Amino acid sequence: MSEILIIDDEKSLCRSLQIQLKRHGHTTQLAHSGAAGIERAEAADFDLIFLDLGLPDGDGLGILHRLLVKHPDRPVVVITARQDMTATVTAMRDGAFDYIRKPFELVDILLVLQKAERLQPSPPPECPPATISSPASPHEIVGSSKATVSIVKQIGLLARTRVTVLITGESGTGKELVAQALHEAGAPSEPFVAVNCSAVVPTLFESELFGHEKGAFTGADSRRIGRLEQAAQGTLFLDEIGDMPLDLQAKLLRVLQERSFERVGGQETIPFEARVAAATNRDLETMVSGGLFREDLYFRLAVSPLDVPPLRDRKEDVAQIAQYLLTRRSRDLHSGVTAISADALNLLGSHDWPGNIRELENAITRAIALARGTTIGVDDFGFLESPNRAAIVDQGEPAPLWQVERRAIEHALAHTEWNITRAAKLLEITRTTLRKKINDHGIG
Repeated sequence: MSEILIIDDEKSLCRSLQIQLKRHGHTTQLAHSGAAGIERAEAADFDLIFLDLGLPDGDGLGILHRLLVKHPDRPVVVITARQDMTATVTAMRDGAFDYIRKPFELVDILLVLQKAERLQPSPPPECPPATISSPASPHEIVGSSKATVSIVKQIGLLARTRVTVLITGESGTGKELVAQALHEAGAPSEPFVAVNCSAVVPTLFESELFGHEKGAFTGADSRRIGRLEQAAQGTLFLDEIGDMPLDLQAKLLRVLQERSFERVGGQETIPFEARVAAATNRDLETMVSGGLFREDLYFRLAVSPLDVPPLRDRKEDVAQIAQYLLTRRSRDLHSGVTAISADALNLLGSHDWPGNIRELENAITRAIALARGTTIGVDDFGFLESPNRAAIVDQGEPAPLWQVERRAIEHALAHTEWNITRAAKLLEITRTTLRKKINDHGIG
């Protein structure tokens, strides 16, 4: 983790960059003028400084000089929209660590961070080079493709207001993750309340959302606080909004219009102050045409649409996501698996991932169970089908299937401490099948 100072007068850019750097484990401070930047730089020991040359209160090259006079070993990266070769030469000559032109991509920032980190002394590695550090946040948006960077930038901009957001995308693309990231960027200290519209019993949906007063209906033995009220000034996330009953759609529309509601059976008007983020993998416009979704609600929700592309359209993110998932799942399973081989990453990159990130996570989890050592190899992803697999697999004598199966079962049992239910879930088989295989293999 690095301590980073960003000196730039473009506040929206600073905030967006701050959000993403935080998700990569870095701590940042912002300064929107040269004077403020110098003051912060002298008050704290930063690992890296990003400096804009076009500041309102002074020439950036002069500020660069002042920053380097006191701390010549501190990396300062110049960022600017200037198309000025002389400024570039001067900055690099005077000691700038690097020089990035606007508009830049997040990958440019991450690469310069990696380069700066390599210059800092670090303890001897305990894992192979492909290993990554523990994820900074369970809600981290991983990837450096243009599509992923675009989503992160939009999150940074949308975080400034409580505008309603409609998140679309195929199942498993991480729509709830985007909603959580938006929430953390805009109201991290407030509640994040999620409602799966496809999982709530229709007859209980109104009570679930609005709450109810004691005696409102048979079985209402006490007052219930609904999800709208629980969200307070945070975020109400309505997942699978396309499955919400039509009659309730009308009531939700009224809440969005009036920013208030009443509990079922109640008379008190309660203000609604949360942001609404809705998500769906369905085509709401087609549903509107077919009379299955209210047109007025659709337009209320789609004020700021955010589309999450499928993983097959951002395959350059697969390796980074896979390594992130490996770290998280290995930690959760108390596994000694710490890395993925280069050939295995190539195999993952060749797969189309129809189930998107959710399918990739399941594949990583299964591969951890099948791994023979600390590194996941191509053979551990043998259950994947890939058109390029023949060119990727290191041809060698395969182990007998019963040996592979026994190792997988023993691994799952060890990491779940012989919890049959958890081990069966990990192996994606039933408990009855697992018990039979334990007996067949003589494991005990």
